Amino acid sequence: MHSMSRRRVLRSLSALPAAGIASALPRIARAAEFSYKYGNNLPLTHPLNIRAQEAADRIAKESKGRVEIKIFPNNQLGGDTDMLAQVRSGGIEFFTPSALVIATLVPVAAINAVGFAFSDYQQVWGAMDGKLGAHVRAAIAKSRLYAFEKMWDNGFRQTTSSKASVASAKDMDGLKIRVPVSPLSISMFKGLGAAPASLQFSEVYSALQTRIVDAQENPLPIIQVAKLYEVQKFCSLTNHIWDGYWFIANGRAWEALPEDLKTIVARAINEAGLQQREDIKKLNESVVGDLESKGLAINRPGSDSFRAKLRDSGFYGEWKSRFGNEAWALLEGTVGKLA
Repeated sequence: MHSMSRRRVLRSLSALPAAGIASALPRIARAAEFSYKYGNNLPLTHPLNIRAQEAADRIAKESKGRVEIKIFPNNQLGGDTDMLAQVRSGGIEFFTPSALVIATLVPVAAINAVGFAFSDYQQVWGAMDGKLGAHVRAAIAKSRLYAFEKMWDNGFRQTTSSKASVASAKDMDGLKIRVPVSPLSISMFKGLGAAPASLQFSEVYSALQTRIVDAQENPLPIIQVAKLYEVQKFCSLTNHIWDGYWFIANGRAWEALPEDLKTIVARAINEAGLQQREDIKKLNESVVGDLESKGLAINRPGSDSFRAKLRDSGFYGEWKSRFGNEAWALLEGTVGKLA
């Protein structure tokens, strides 16, 4: 600094009362008392990461810098299986696995992905913010993990095909469809009479292009981002599975937080989750028009024929016995009789 200007700064500082001097000096960054890592599998631009960053900023502010959360998006810390292992061991403190991912550890967590269970978001949040969600959170807690109250949204899954639109369950007959590596998805499509093939997502586009499979299913924003409209002609809004993300914390790390900080962190994360739900809902509405403009023919089938087929094929009966009567009764308490 030039000596003249340094003298001027010192002179102006000497005129300030002691408290004023502290605020006029550059703030020395104090290391946070609790510094946490949060990993997820989504790009930085996804509403989940945008809202999570807002929550992290809010937590830093409300805790006066005592809690710092660093976000590692886009599988920077490994795939879902790796991150689930890391959040259990304490290598990372926070993770947002989809229900189907955490179900590899806590089987009942997959119950929200039962085929054609939910007809709309009102039913989804009624169940997951209510007794069914509380039941799943208690099961997650037994794995030394803490699940925050509000799930974040991943959206309903829809069906695309290069052959024909899916208007009722009989259109699934013999359909060669790519599904994720998930027992529940495979079981559901077999129950509908389709021919499901489990492939990693990275292989989906080329499998559709080369007609190894004719169809696939995913939430609309993924169909848009992966440009599947280039290799598919029809998009049926089947809403066949709803899936969301549990925001989970390592159990020991969560227990170590003082009560006042737990309140700050939980409130910020749960409220950010509610905002992210609204973001996804709006995003889905805008994507429909965009996909139509890209040449996808869109139809909206009802769920009755699909539910009837899954009932007849024994799908609901099988999964009721797998999830247990208690969890199943909580699901049917919201959505009506399935099995």
